[in-house]
Amino acid sequence: MTQSLTLRLARPEDLSAVDTLLARSFPRLLAKDYPPSIMVTIVPILSRARPDLLASGRYFVVEDTAGRVLGAGGYSLPRRKPVGLAGPATASIRHVATDPDAIRQGIGARVMQAIFAAAGAEGVTSYDCLSTLTAVPFYAAQGFLAIGPVEVPMRPALSFRAMRMVRPA
Repeated sequence: MTQSLTLRLARPEDLSAVDTLLARSFPRLLAKDYPPSIMVTIVPILSRARPDLLASGRYFVVEDTAGRVLGAGGYSLPRRKPVGLAGPATASIRHVATDPDAIRQGIGARVMQAIFAAAGAEGVTSYDCLSTLTAVPFYAAQGFLAIGPVEVPMRPALSFRAMRMVRPA
């Protein structure tokens, strides 16, 4: 990769840039693994940045020297600490994406390494992920194991097929 990239924590004001990234990434990258009906009904729902994630201190962006966001992703922790544990046991991987023109350049892996470092510092001992079918090989390369397919409810009578994946810390 010839350009200089910066990884940093996302800020609430990154909402538009992350929206743009997701709107570029998901429709282009998921089209080979999902039927047109999913692409027009569910992918637009998935392709919206989550303000709560951007403000959480657990969501990262990778940007180029021009400030364009080329990658993003983060994690969330359980709302309540599991009884008897010193820290959170499992972090859920959330809304990871790479610009389709910048895939296979290590951007997604860089985001995941930041997630693992930050979550590990919070006491996380494992990770859970609902991967798109397209991203299963990416998560496998990050040490995740596929548990099995799941249907994620999106809206009444609409669901999205994903793969549940897990990884020890």
